[in-house]
Amino acid sequence: MGNAGVLDEAAVMRLLRGVAVPEGGDVVEAGLVDSVSVVDGVVQVALRTDRARLHVMEGVARQAESLLRRERGVRQAAVVLTSHKQAAPAQESAPRMLEGVRHVIAVASGKGGVGKSTVAVNLAVALAQSGRRVGLIDADIHGPSLPRMLGVSEKPGLRDKTMIPVQAFGMKCMSIGFLVPEDQAMVWRGPMVMGALQQLLGQTAWGELDVMVVDMPPGTGDVQLTMSQKVRLAGAVIVSTPQDIALLDARRGVAMFAKVGVRILGVVENMSFFQCPHCGERTDVFGHGGAEAEAAKLGVPFLGAVPLLLDVREAGDSGLPIVLSAPGSAAGVAFRGIAEAVVGALEQ
Repeated sequence: MGNAGVLDEAAVMRLLRGVAVPEGGDVVEAGLVDSVSVVDGVVQVALRTDRARLHVMEGVARQAESLLRRERGVRQAAVVLTSHKQAAPAQESAPRMLEGVRHVIAVASGKGGVGKSTVAVNLAVALAQSGRRVGLIDADIHGPSLPRMLGVSEKPGLRDKTMIPVQAFGMKCMSIGFLVPEDQAMVWRGPMVMGALQQLLGQTAWGELDVMVVDMPPGTGDVQLTMSQKVRLAGAVIVSTPQDIALLDARRGVAMFAKVGVRILGVVENMSFFQCPHCGERTDVFGHGGAEAEAAKLGVPFLGAVPLLLDVREAGDSGLPIVLSAPGSAAGVAFRGIAEAVVGALEQ
């Protein structure tokens, strides 16, 4: 492909000239290529369309994807359609992905910096320890943290153009961080991010799972809406810290999932209090009990409080989650209690 077989954006554009459109010409000539990205053999293409031409362009997108996947040097290829009016209602498109997974749980927060990924990883590991078949997916394309928190650097396998998830602590795991270098910035626009997320969800051999835990990016944007439209979510776990500003954002997260018809399984108060490792004295650094009070106000379950401990940070940085490295610690016990509460909510 291209000069000396180099796989780059220019080479992909040359390939796309072989994808015809019904009106005549090709997608490049017709100006339908919105964006192209090539990262370590993973190709993402966004094609412009509108509602009137959606059916026709779906065939064009499949043709382009098939062409790209046959090219030497392409590990994965995804072609998505971008249009402000093409999204279908959530209830119509929800069953498309992860059909082999019994329960899909979104772990979300209204803002960053509240330890959402720490909660997601430890929740997933605790569920796996209980004997359940668990998957864990990192939906934060711009800031993937799963590889570091799990201590995994290997890349997913590939079989028949389908990715094989990475195994860690008895779980099946997937993150864009497994596919790109840790220090590489994912400077992608919305359509590229959505295409990458759908690829991680739909082009991975997840198999049969009891629970899939999705570590969502912070906020209430495109990824959250896409998840609610493309996956039948069993519910969402909202993570917050006790202070008022975090609770305000958590409230927005609850409201967003309510608007798209996703049940709130409960609220977790992370960094609930600091416990001195030497004397055991407790200090409410960010206040205490705010998330529990907010859950009661919103009429949703309170799943538990996790203390702010140095061991939790060290465990995350070392790639060995606290429920494994220190299961008897206050945080380890808290995470297992949260996992039990989540299972209880799912079984209701």
